[in-house]
Amino acid sequence: MALMGVVMAAAVTGCDVKRSFSMGLPRPATLQGKSAEELWVGSVIAALTVGVVVWGLILWAAFAYRRRNDEMPRQVRYNVPIEVLYTVLPFVIVAVLFYYTVMKENYIDKLSANPDVKVGVVGFQWNWQFNYVGENVQVTGKPGVPPELVLPVGQTVRFILTSPDVIHSFWVPSFIFKRDVIPGRINQFEVTITKPGTFVGHCAELCGIDHDRMGFSVRTVSDQEYRSYLDRMRAQGAGLQAAVPAGAPAP
Repeated sequence: MALMGVVMAAAVTGCDVKRSFSMGLPRPATLQGKSAEELWVGSVIAALTVGVVVWGLILWAAFAYRRRNDEMPRQVRYNVPIEVLYTVLPFVIVAVLFYYTVMKENYIDKLSANPDVKVGVVGFQWNWQFNYVGENVQVTGKPGVPPELVLPVGQTVRFILTSPDVIHSFWVPSFIFKRDVIPGRINQFEVTITKPGTFVGHCAELCGIDHDRMGFSVRTVSDQEYRSYLDRMRAQGAGLQAAVPAGAPAP
């Protein structure tokens, strides 16, 4: 049965071995995403294990105690050890899952004292603005032109989220994390990117008629390429663009 479950998981995820091992999640591009993936995979394995045991007991009872004649089976009113087992065991399973969930959540939500990079993220109807705090660089998306967020690999990046209008949600699937962008409130989170590449980002909160156009991309590069990108953007006057919303961190 366990083998059948693994085969089905591989089939559902397109027979991609790496993807099937993640139980449907994209391969994480951050340390925090890797932590979330470990929790997800561990929870699925635990659930599958419990399911296999329960299915096995059901089938065993159905075949071992199926009716063979008209004679009544021996009647048993209590079995204290079994009753204690099926009362205590679920609490133990829930406690273990709760412990690991809290540990992973605390790690993912942790903010360092001095992150290497700070990016002010402003979600507005219906696009994004990225302010590289302290770098005098600002990137604002335009209708039909999603903005690109360039970040360095191997450094701690803090996102500072705000909105001037309605609730949006900053979501990069490969980060395996999203956080709401709420008017009048500043939300923050950090990631440490582990590999170079280009990743798709979305708004994950229905925010109005053009919600589907609130896409962006994240390009992760080496520190040298990142510094070159900032120099190039400053030379092009990217830091002189007018800010769309109020309350965002200055570029």
